[in-house]
Amino acid sequence: MQELQIRKNIQTLLANMPADWLELTTHRLDIYTESQAKTEFLEALDGLIRNKELSKNSLNNLPTAYDYIRLGHPLSCVLEYGIATAHNLNYNNVVSFDSQIMPILAILRANLLQNKKTEIMYSKKLPESFHEELLQSVYGYNFTLLESNNTEHPKPNKSALNTSTVYINFPTDISALKNNVNADFVVNIYPHMGSILIINGSENDSYISEIQHVRRRETVAMTPKNTLKALQLFASNTPFKSEKNTSEDQVHFNANKSQVLDLIKEITNSNMTPLVATSGLSMQYAIMMGLVHYAQEHHPGKPIKFIVPPNCYGGTNDQARRVAKCLPQVEIVDLLVDGEYDMVQSLNSILNTLALENAIPFIIAEIPTNPRVEVPNLNDLRTTLSTVRKTADGNQAVEPVFILDQTFCPNVHFLGPQNILSYVPALSYASGSKFPSGGKCTAGYCTGNSLTTNLLAFINKHLLLCDNEATAQQYAILAQQLPSMNKRIQEAYVNTRDFVNFIEFHLPAAKINFVSPELAQQGFTPSVFSLDLPTKGQTPEEKEAFKRDLNLKLINLMIAEIPNESKFCVSYGQLKGVYWTIPATSTQGTTKEGDKDYIVRASLSGNMDLEQHKKVFLKFISTYIS
Repeated sequence: MQELQIRKNIQTLLANMPADWLELTTHRLDIYTESQAKTEFLEALDGLIRNKELSKNSLNNLPTAYDYIRLGHPLSCVLEYGIATAHNLNYNNVVSFDSQIMPILAILRANLLQNKKTEIMYSKKLPESFHEELLQSVYGYNFTLLESNNTEHPKPNKSALNTSTVYINFPTDISALKNNVNADFVVNIYPHMGSILIINGSENDSYISEIQHVRRRETVAMTPKNTLKALQLFASNTPFKSEKNTSEDQVHFNANKSQVLDLIKEITNSNMTPLVATSGLSMQYAIMMGLVHYAQEHHPGKPIKFIVPPNCYGGTNDQARRVAKCLPQVEIVDLLVDGEYDMVQSLNSILNTLALENAIPFIIAEIPTNPRVEVPNLNDLRTTLSTVRKTADGNQAVEPVFILDQTFCPNVHFLGPQNILSYVPALSYASGSKFPSGGKCTAGYCTGNSLTTNLLAFINKHLLLCDNEATAQQYAILAQQLPSMNKRIQEAYVNTRDFVNFIEFHLPAAKINFVSPELAQQGFTPSVFSLDLPTKGQTPEEKEAFKRDLNLKLINLMIAEIPNESKFCVSYGQLKGVYWTIPATSTQGTTKEGDKDYIVRASLSGNMDLEQHKKVFLKFISTYIS
């Protein structure tokens, strides 16, 4: 296929693309195969292109490319497909990022785990956030920098066989490749838009999954808005111009950012200046690396322990273990929090042990827990966190830092003066694709109590180093959506409590995990509950198989009967409708099998036909259970 024809096809596609490609943050799981993310979508798209069927309807019926846009989305896949096809590459060898530096860090991480050196070549300049000393001392990356004056044909030094070469380029061509064929990896940077990584040579194909996993966990794909700009430039063969923001753009950005920071302060009851990242996991990565850096400077030589529930949200779990895998001084300690285990008792035992080891304890936990929606005794939690412990030699142990994933209930006050976590170093963060934006963008935020000023400074340093601060568009969306967040949370809770009461009455054999009315009185008003359906069978295996099949029957019936509101999706905090998922196959995708929950999780909004959902649930009972 000629490059000219590719550009024409993309012009047609952009004219007919579904609006959801630009606006949705989460996509349908019922037409999504995670193991074939991107591939299944592009194979089907390639068929449409060859058959000249790029209508709105045909594009709308394509398989889901990725379930979350932070991992990738239809437009990022199309951009990568167009660039790859234009250069006779496999489309898996082109990966776009919102961050200018994270593709470089993805390669450095892969080479760190392979004990391989990296030679980074650049012409005239590096990305603004590139910090050579911190990348070596905190992240542990092994690389050398080589400035090349020969921009046409940079010659990598391949004398060392155990070395990868990366070429950093600031081109005017969206599909730039021809000048950089000597490097293993080419990072094309487009200021204010993101970056595009091109992986050269079949010998480097083994890096693809590792690089994609960095985009999945530690950063985000190029945003749909910026990807659309890139596609328009590519399709029209128009040069990219690196223009600085106009004074008017800067005024709007500053106003939106200031408003968002003030709103987060008000919502969290914290006076600290918040930080806002491109996603919740981008935020968590800055938190983890910032705390590692803080520990290295303030407690040199001491082991660093991140205490994490093994069955919490899969991204949190996976990323924590990914950080520990790269750093010998960092270790993950499992915190058992659900079911028969009490978070406070588990935490107290762990902190006593780590004190004797003279370790630095950083705790990452969700309140309420996911997916069991449990809240620990908060007074006992405060006591456990504030207890002064001794090391084996009798010295005072390092006090723990509590890092609260508050995504389920971002409206609850933990950090302000006299609040439950105001007496110990505590941070709070939330995923912005949930309640903060109502599902309109992925940006996440972090703040802390008055004891975390120094910690937040370290976290901010690593947020900027990774070029993961929220984009101008994300700040604008949050400025629009945050003012109504607490009202939406309350309205969604009212519907959820009503639906839970309905299920409990009509299907008492089911086990429902949801907050008690007493906890709701304390302000814990999530709109998510988990449902353990009744099962049957002679053996545990038969019972488990029956329940898993029943889970899907419920979800499929809801989607079939109420297609405009019910959706097989992993998110929550949406502006309308109901999302259904099975945590073990979605949010716990990378969690150890024994810690997964094969139950139904439902998330409701304040804008939905509750009575219709009740009717369909009764139909489910009469059809499959009665």
